[in-house]
Amino acid sequence: MGELSGPESSHESVLLTEVLEALGPLDGARVVDGTFGAGGYSRALLKAGASVVGIDRDPGVKAFADAVSAEFPDRFTFVAGRFAELDTLVSGAPVDAVVLDIGVSSMQLDQAGRGFSFQKAGPLDMRMSQDGTSAADLINDLDEKALANLIFAYGEERASRRIAKAIVEARTGEKIEDTLRLAQVIEKTIGRKPGAQHPATRTFQALRIAVNREFDELVGGLFAAERTLSEGGRLAVVTFHSLEDRIVKRFFDAQKTAGLQSRHMPATSQAEPSWRPIRKPVKAGTVELERNPRARSATLRSAVRTGAPARPRSPEGLGVPGFVRGAA
Repeated sequence: MGELSGPESSHESVLLTEVLEALGPLDGARVVDGTFGAGGYSRALLKAGASVVGIDRDPGVKAFADAVSAEFPDRFTFVAGRFAELDTLVSGAPVDAVVLDIGVSSMQLDQAGRGFSFQKAGPLDMRMSQDGTSAADLINDLDEKALANLIFAYGEERASRRIAKAIVEARTGEKIEDTLRLAQVIEKTIGRKPGAQHPATRTFQALRIAVNREFDELVGGLFAAERTLSEGGRLAVVTFHSLEDRIVKRFFDAQKTAGLQSRHMPATSQAEPSWRPIRKPVKAGTVELERNPRARSATLRSAVRTGAPARPRSPEGLGVPGFVRGAA
């Protein structure tokens, strides 16, 4: 696996100004950047006067972390790990704010060797941590029904059954192990309309989410932030598609998540809400969209921690898609 392109990368953090506003005041604050990436949020937070703990599970971010550490040696710390475990990874002084930028980064997409993009020839990998089950493993090992369920649940792809059938047929003679071959199989199966998104977009999204257990990470990260932040602490989350945004919205919504109890359990009195929304969800403006097309699908939600006890981690009530590998 190649490393990310280096500290001089042109990657631009999405909704940066809005994130800083949501997390402020920042001078003297201690902030956890749970998805460090190229360090865009961390660097901006540090320039605003905060101390920052950056977390990332991708070994390829080391050059970026080293560069930020060299520039801010007294106020920046990097920890290799998953943001779903940020409450155990961060120690010491209290944390005042947490920021999470969910999903694949533009640097990962730009590296053909990482296998995230259907527009670049590369191995069908998609592993953010660069270990474990790859996208090629799922494509070649899952049976047709399980593959269709995955593509539908995580990619919201209506043609999931046709795509899964075509993949199973295509892999019969030779395994599908590169990105362009998979993209070609999908395009041949469902066609491509002029001006529309690439027909492989949703399938690649589904595979990436499954490979990296992104919904498990998101749910874990939200509850870890809730355990970490005390009353008045702030959490900002940037998502890039409706499935992620739905989870964050329901997590913050006391009416939907209070108690996170099953509908089959007896009704109980509503628990004190854990979060108070700062403002309505924020989308990128025209100026940012012209400068940074990646921002077009981004949504920022932010909230302030109340004094309520932290809830036990549970996906109940959050609308997490229900694909289970091997399920009927």
